[in-house]
Amino acid sequence: MFLLDWFYGVLASLGLWQKEAKILFLGLDNAGKTTLLHMLKDEQSQPEHLCYFAYCKPGVQEQVKRATSSLRLVQHQPTQYPTSEELSIGKIKFKAFDLGGHQIARRVWKDYYAKVDAVVYLVDAYDKERFAESKKELDALLSDEALADVPFLILGNKIDIPYAASEDELRYHLGLTNFTTGKGKVNLADSNVRPLEVFMCSIVRKMGYGDGFKWLSQYIK
Repeated sequence: MFLLDWFYGVLASLGLWQKEAKILFLGLDNAGKTTLLHMLKDEQSQPEHLCYFAYCKPGVQEQVKRATSSLRLVQHQPTQYPTSEELSIGKIKFKAFDLGGHQIARRVWKDYYAKVDAVVYLVDAYDKERFAESKKELDALLSDEALADVPFLILGNKIDIPYAASEDELRYHLGLTNFTTGKGKVNLADSNVRPLEVFMCSIVRKMGYGDGFKWLSQYIK
């Protein structure tokens, strides 16, 4: 079942249609953020697939359809700022930023930290020459007090390309070996530990990231 089939159902069952939720898609340019946002946008045009009934409470399907009746995708490309895109589906807001660049640009995407429910950090698993740069940006995010309690889903994208990094290799270069919290259902409610996990995927082939979003959904309050 494709991501959207259960993704909307999971979010609805968690009550996220009754409140405003914000999920940031962050990462270096060309990591796959825009591709994933456009995939979410394109799938919204197929309402019969929006609700995965196994996750929905009675009446949720109609609620989801009403909530998703208006959708907007806005693209901004000012020369002095990072590329950013925003996707709104009902009250759920997805905001994507290309990280890196000058300090003046960094202040722009930091303005969006307030009331963030989750961060999805995408890494181009094929572009190994930029792993150090990606690690630098990820370290800055993980050490920012404004994001101290926010769950992080790390997606290693483009595994469909030959010679892309393996999961172990990506963990090593990002400094995450033995520092993630575990896949599957892991109760971290009383541990004071931020949820953090790595999943490998190919967005263009629609592989892998569904498991990542399913993992993330259990930590979105």
